[in-house]
Amino acid sequence: MGENKTIIKKTVKSGVSFGSALAMVISYTAWKSIGWAIFHGLLGWVYVIYYAIQY
Repeated sequence: MGENKTIIKKTVKSGVSFGSALAMVISYTAWKSIGWAIFHGLLGWVYVIYYAIQY
C-alpha cells in the first residue's frame, strides 16, 4: 500500500508542475510579461483552463 501512495504523490506533483509550466508559457506568449507569467504559473491549471475557455 505504501508504494501505491508514493506513486500517486509523484504523479500528482508532476501534474501540478506541468500545469504551472504550461500556464507560464501560455501567459508569456500571450502577454509578453515575466511578471504575469510568474503570477499565472502560481495559479497553474486554473489559468490554463481559463485561457482555454476564454480564447
